[in-house]
Amino acid sequence: MDKGKAHSNAALSTSGSVPASALSRGRRAYAAIDLGTNNCRLLIAKPSADGFVVVDAFSRIVRLGEGLAATGRISDAAVDRAIAALAICADKLRRRHVTLARSVATEACRRASNGADFIDRVYRETGIALDIITAQEEARLAVLGCHALLEPGNGPALIFDIGGGSTELVLVEADGRAPPRIVDWVSAPWGVVSLTESELFDHGDPAERLAAYGRMRARVADAFAPLASRLPRGLDDIRLLGTSGTVTTLASLYLDLPRYDRQAIDGLIVPTGSMRDISSRLAAMPLAERQKLPCIGAERADLVVAGCAILESILDIWPAQRLGVADRGIREGILRGLMDRDRS
Repeated sequence: MDKGKAHSNAALSTSGSVPASALSRGRRAYAAIDLGTNNCRLLIAKPSADGFVVVDAFSRIVRLGEGLAATGRISDAAVDRAIAALAICADKLRRRHVTLARSVATEACRRASNGADFIDRVYRETGIALDIITAQEEARLAVLGCHALLEPGNGPALIFDIGGGSTELVLVEADGRAPPRIVDWVSAPWGVVSLTESELFDHGDPAERLAAYGRMRARVADAFAPLASRLPRGLDDIRLLGTSGTVTTLASLYLDLPRYDRQAIDGLIVPTGSMRDISSRLAAMPLAERQKLPCIGAERADLVVAGCAILESILDIWPAQRLGVADRGIREGILRGLMDRDRS
């Protein structure tokens, strides 16, 4: 797979002012920024004996892809939201004396006619050099970041990442070695933002809500069909692992958490039947009721139904009995790649 480009973010490099003793390999700070279609996320970490230790993190919903399907452009309001979030990230990179960072942008910037102009403006105003990565690289990084949470086994595994503008499905062979071998993959042009905006309907009409949900599932099924036709059939020992806000949110509802708790969610194994039940309940629920649910709230209530449609479509083509839930992915994959490269 294309391994893309890594940026050291020269405008933010502090290596000239940090004492040499602080730059020993074990004490260097590394950073990963993932600017997606819906969220802007930052992770800063230092190497440890068994991986890395997180020293700072940041996440904000920016809805970069809002309106993109209709206009083909990133809107001025979305640009402003993203740059405000990235300015906070830039400040954290400086304060944490980050010596090596990789900052990536995904589906919204791949699609937008003004994606390159947006990247240039981000660099001018924040010093962050965003790299628009391919869908293939996005899938590779997600696998690298979360594969450690796959259930033990010898059968094939499907790892998926439901984003804001796209969904990546990756079929892997994993027998405990790191990383697993990628056998096949697909990137579907449907994420929680793009799919939500594709189906405008009257949220107050119960019949229309369910009809729209059915249309969402049909759109996603069509996009998954090429990979679905190639997936192995009739196997008992299949595994499934998901990394996205959709699966972590639904897992929170499964546990009936009063507020989100990463320690309870990351690595959780949930029966897929329970995830289907929660998805069906959310799809039938009025928007106002979804907004009142813990771990969803007003910011995610309109998007979570699209995530449910995508998840159920994945379960249709990969009928695993259990779903592993990962609150980790692209950022962790970036960090592991940076640290491994620095060790060699």
